[in-house]
Amino acid sequence: MAKRKRYLTATMADGYVKTIGPTNTAFTHYWRLVAYLSGGRTEVFWGHAKSFKEANGKKAASQEAARQRGWERYDFEVVELIESDNPASAKGKA
Repeated sequence: MAKRKRYLTATMADGYVKTIGPTNTAFTHYWRLVAYLSGGRTEVFWGHAKSFKEANGKKAASQEAARQRGWERYDFEVVELIESDNPASAKGKA
């Protein structure tokens, strides 16, 4: 029997909404890192994880990346993913 496909939606504190899917992987959290570079530029890195612990573990790697790449600063955020059966309802729940 095939695994059920679902959509996963993350809503960040600043209102940004990211929908992932369709997927059958059991992701539970979404993380986003916004790196502030010289000259006012930014870079965004993101991903999803199967646990809060896994997602939050990216924060330690972010500190090392900031040092190596010379970022002025960075913001790191982890949020829980909300599951739905279709993309339209996923956006409605977020």
